[in-house]
Amino acid sequence: MGNGVRNLACEGAGTFALTLLGGGAILATVWTDGSPGLVGIAFAHGLALAVAVTATMNVSGGHINPAVTIALWTTRRISSRSAAGYIVAQCAGATIAGVLLAVVFRAVGPSTAGVTGPAAIVGSALGTPRYFPEQIPVGMVLLVEAALTFLLMFSIMGTAVDPRAPRIGGFGIGLTLTGAILMGGPLTGAALNPARTIGTLIGGGAATAPLWSQHWVYWAGPTVGAVLAAWFYDAFIMQRGETRPAPS
Repeated sequence: MGNGVRNLACEGAGTFALTLLGGGAILATVWTDGSPGLVGIAFAHGLALAVAVTATMNVSGGHINPAVTIALWTTRRISSRSAAGYIVAQCAGATIAGVLLAVVFRAVGPSTAGVTGPAAIVGSALGTPRYFPEQIPVGMVLLVEAALTFLLMFSIMGTAVDPRAPRIGGFGIGLTLTGAILMGGPLTGAALNPARTIGTLIGGGAATAPLWSQHWVYWAGPTVGAVLAAWFYDAFIMQRGETRPAPS
C-alpha cells in the first residue's frame, strides 16, 4: 500500500471518529433531554480529536480538518494534489459518520425523557453546527469561527508543526477544541472544521436541508482563521529555516 493511500485512510478515519463521537454526543444530549450537555459535547469532540491526531500525525500529519490542510498548503507544507486528496478524504469520512449516526438514531426508540431517536435527529439537526440569525448576525458567526479556528491552528503549529514542539501528541490540540466549544458552541456550534459540518449536514437529509444556506460560513470562517494563524506563526514565532516536515 502506497503512502498516499495510507495518508488518505488516516485522514478519512480520523475525521470519521471526530464526527461520529462529537455529533453523537450532541444527539445523545437531545435524546436524553440534557445529558451529557455542553461540557460533555465539548470533551467528546476534544478527546476524539486528540486521539485522532495522535494516531495519525506520524503517517498523514493528522490534519483531520480541511481548514488545517488549506492553511498548511498556503504555507507550502503540503502539495496541491495531496491537499485536494486530504480534503476529499476528510469530507468522505465525516459523511460516512453522519450517515451512520442517522441510521442509528432513526432506529432508536423513546429515551427515559420520552424523546425518540428521529425526534433527536430533528431537534439537533443530526448534531450539525448551526446558528440562529435572529440571535447572532452572520458577520459575528464568521468572526467567532475564524477567531476560534485561529486558536486551534495556533495550537497545531505550536505542538505539531514546530520542530521545538513538546512531544504531547494531539492532546494540546484536542484541549483547545474543547475550550473553543465551551465558549463558541452556544453561539455558532463551534465547528472550526468544514468536514465536521458537512458530514452531518449530508447525513441528516431532510432534517438538515434548511442549513445548507448557512454552510458557506463554516468553510469561510475556519479557513480564514486557520490560514491567518499559520502565517502569523511562521512570521513571528517559527525559527527561520526550521519546520517539522509534513507528509506530502
